[in-house]
Amino acid sequence: MAAGEAQGQLVEPEPVAEEEQQQQRSFKALGVTDVLCEACDQLGWKTPTKIQVEAIPVALQGRDIIGLAETGSGKTGAFALPILQALLETPQRLFALVLTPTRELAFQISEQFEALGSSIGVHSAVIVGGIDTMSQSLALAKKPHIIIATPGRLIDHLENTKGFNLRALKYLVMDEADRILNMDFETEVDKLLKVIPRDRKTFLFSATMTKKVQKLQRAALKDPVKCAVSSKYQTVEKLQQYYIFIPSRFKDSYLVYILNELAGNSFMIFCSTCNNTQRTALLLRNLGFTAIPLHGQMSQNKRLGSLNKFKAKARSILLATDVASRGLDIPHVDVVINFDIPTHSKDYIHRVGRTARAGRSGKSITFVTQYDVELFQRIEHLIGKKLPAFPMQEEEVMMLTERVAEAQRFARMELREQGEKKRSRDGDDDDTEEAIGIRNRVAAFRKWPGGHSPAASLPEGPSDTGT
Repeated sequence: MAAGEAQGQLVEPEPVAEEEQQQQRSFKALGVTDVLCEACDQLGWKTPTKIQVEAIPVALQGRDIIGLAETGSGKTGAFALPILQALLETPQRLFALVLTPTRELAFQISEQFEALGSSIGVHSAVIVGGIDTMSQSLALAKKPHIIIATPGRLIDHLENTKGFNLRALKYLVMDEADRILNMDFETEVDKLLKVIPRDRKTFLFSATMTKKVQKLQRAALKDPVKCAVSSKYQTVEKLQQYYIFIPSRFKDSYLVYILNELAGNSFMIFCSTCNNTQRTALLLRNLGFTAIPLHGQMSQNKRLGSLNKFKAKARSILLATDVASRGLDIPHVDVVINFDIPTHSKDYIHRVGRTARAGRSGKSITFVTQYDVELFQRIEHLIGKKLPAFPMQEEEVMMLTERVAEAQRFARMELREQGEKKRSRDGDDDDTEEAIGIRNRVAAFRKWPGGHSPAASLPEGPSDTGT
């Protein structure tokens, strides 16, 4: 082994020449087997992304990888294809483990493994919190080929589920490793590294290279090859980014104005707390918008339900906390609104990365109040550009304040009602019959300046009278 390849050091791959890159514009050219090339074709993956061009050939050579790539860059394919190809060559149960920071991302990765491996009979199991452990134990007893898990629940099963172990594991993937470590899963990851074989392949994917990730890389990887497609923090070129500077007490009115101005698009709106996410969703529904919340205080089934409704375009507005800002691939987000500015500048990159994915264009608008100026300046410094102001008609915004204030009052009443229901039973009624009782009382407030309602200008979706 060369001195530069001592354990834990990064080996930089030779830069791929432009001509060579052109030749590698197909999965077959990267060394992917025919059956998996067909699966990529069926998924609509015509050409490999930059991270896939860098990582797949190296992974197929059996090397450990540390992949640094911006969100929405095709990381899942970069590790799923080499794992499935290795599985084809040496079929085995409990072959690979993928660790992810959030439950939603785990389900999404599982869907991609199942889709890519459908013709070769691949079985995967998702092991995350918020779901019955007994049904998960039964799934593990069937010994799936691939396990996709959040660290906490996986350790629970390793300690408490009889007969379950990972002693035969051949591949370990840590996706969004920086986020896994930021969420204080270090203890669980350390425990896991002690009980899985040392003789394995490890892929570590991260959007950012933090000190914790470097430490993990030294502990878990052997002679890793670094595959980086984005060395500095950046947002994709086709994303139009704006800000609006507003008094904090009129935030709701400005939000409604923008939703009206850009009617016909699909929106993802980020709030800083679960409570504010729920409140804003109720407020918008009271004004006739098809809005749906996604946050950590909802049960797992409700969270998946919200996500699926938005993906299926049954709802045009998804309000979310940062639980939804990383990793989720929702193809049709047209506009991202930072209703509450992110406290950590890096979270801005991940939030706005929900739009302008896979070559499409998109918009992001960040609300900056008098209390957010410093945070906003940090974001501009991080991405290395000054953002333009979004064009606004202030007087039109002010015309909305009365109706918005009324909707705010109804939203507060609904929140109180939901809190009381929750104490008597576990129910985060976000999109059900009970949630619309009060809403019916606001019909009188749906008439808007210019004689139209916001709902009339949005894409048609089912009414909020049931799930």
